[in-house]
Amino acid sequence: MRISTTIFLTDETIGPVRLARELEQRGFAGLYLPEHTHIPVERTTPYPAGGELPREYGRTLDPFVALGQAAAVTERLGLGTGITLVAQHDPIALAKQVATLDHLSGGRFTLGVGYGWNREEAADHGVDWSTRRELTGDRLDLMRALWAPEPTAYEGGFGHSVRASEAWPKPVGGAPRTLLGGAAGPRLFAQIAARADGWMPIGGRGLTESLPVLRDTWERAGRDPKALQIVPYAVLPNPGKLARYADLGCEEVVLQLPPREETEVLGVMDAYARYL
Repeated sequence: MRISTTIFLTDETIGPVRLARELEQRGFAGLYLPEHTHIPVERTTPYPAGGELPREYGRTLDPFVALGQAAAVTERLGLGTGITLVAQHDPIALAKQVATLDHLSGGRFTLGVGYGWNREEAADHGVDWSTRRELTGDRLDLMRALWAPEPTAYEGGFGHSVRASEAWPKPVGGAPRTLLGGAAGPRLFAQIAARADGWMPIGGRGLTESLPVLRDTWERAGRDPKALQIVPYAVLPNPGKLARYADLGCEEVVLQLPPREETEVLGVMDAYARYL
């Protein structure tokens, strides 16, 4: 099982260049970064984990800029978003960012996609909360049209469309590996089967009950049963937990690093290295 990591990189933490070099040197499989453009101060949306929203949420680095730095100083380290808030992006510009990063990194990019939890943040981007899932799917379809090998037009249902266009570079594999995050349920599983390569469940709880349902949805959509990827995300590890993921068929797990300065992050990284 591949052992990757995630961290809230901010202006107060270890930097992406040092972090990426240290991860690759130790043999970690990948680095995934989260995204928040901003956190409105006047916020009624509760923090999903409960309590006060941690300081790092309002200070996150742009994941594509940070991952670009990480790509430039590594050769093998996988690079991903965990997650990209696709509904908050112009899909034509986002398709270019994704394709460029995947091209420059030699096909090492994974597009983690999520719907978000912060209504106020989404509203500032003009996102209607009630239709954000449909909007995300629509924008992913437009992006795939731009990644197609031949110029392909797409007429979206949310005011975005694209003419048949030359749009290079292309992602190395035609489209990047795409993992969809979110809580287990029929709507999410239908979207995974329709548009993704797998699921990125936060913490990995409840997989024993959820995976048979997802696998059934996946196979009924005509997808290859062997192709489904399950990547537990933001995991605080112990040997028993990782063994259970392996037994469930997970080939990658993403461990949570603390959003701290260099010495503390490297210390936790060394502790996690025993799982490699």
